[in-house]
Order: sequence, then structure tokens, then C-alpha cells
Amino acid sequence: MKRSHIIALVVIAVLIGALLVTLQDASVYATFDLAEKQKPETVTVVGTLDLESPIDFNPQTSMLRFTAVDKEGGRSVVLYNQPKPTDFERSEEITLTGHATDSLFVATEILMKCPSKYTNQEEVVADASL
Repeated sequence: MKRSHIIALVVIAVLIGALLVTLQDASVYATFDLAEKQKPETVTVVGTLDLESPIDFNPQTSMLRFTAVDKEGGRSVVLYNQPKPTDFERSEEITLTGHATDSLFVATEILMKCPSKYTNQEEVVADASL
């Protein structure tokens, strides 16, 4: 076998290994029920903020406590030990990364999809063209 063939095979093997490691770490979106079943594992849950339930933030401990509803309608109390994100109540959708415990979901990261500031302008432009 030529030296270039051996090097090419080694490079291909390394790329396949990197791909397998990447696929293994890729997380799928879960529900609160699935998070409960996979308790020690970190999962990502996509849902919305339940605005009818209280949102409590303690500035001394930086603890945020709220209720979230996942895509399938499951509810869970969420604890987030970081400062409250700006415009948290206005978010259209929240993505929570964390793990479930016996009674709640402990979030380590929160990503928010906030309403676009251009939505009203687009509606005005659409109405003006009629």
C-alpha cells in the first residue's frame, strides 16, 4: 500500500470518529415527562412561560422560579440560579437546558425567543399597500 493511501485512510477514520462523537452529543428536544424519566441526564425542553403562575425572583440568591409548559402541554416548576433575563415575561418561547428532579426542573441555561420589534411595522406597510 502506498503511503498516501495509508494517510488518507487514517484521515477518513479520524473524520468518522469525530462525526460519531458529535452525533452522540447531539441532544434532541425533550418534554418534561421525558426529562423526568431521564433524571440525572441533561435535556433540552422547548416550551412557553406560564404567565398565569407566579414568577418569583430573589435578588439576594439570584434564584428565579417560574412555571413552564412544554410543547405537549406538560407543566413543570423551573428553578434557574442566575439573574432573571431581560424581558423574560415577553418571551414567546423558551428553551430550557437542565435536568429534572423529583418535583421540579433545574435549568442551567435559558434561551428566549422574544417577539420581533418589526412585526407592527410590517403590518402597517402591508395595510398601506392595500
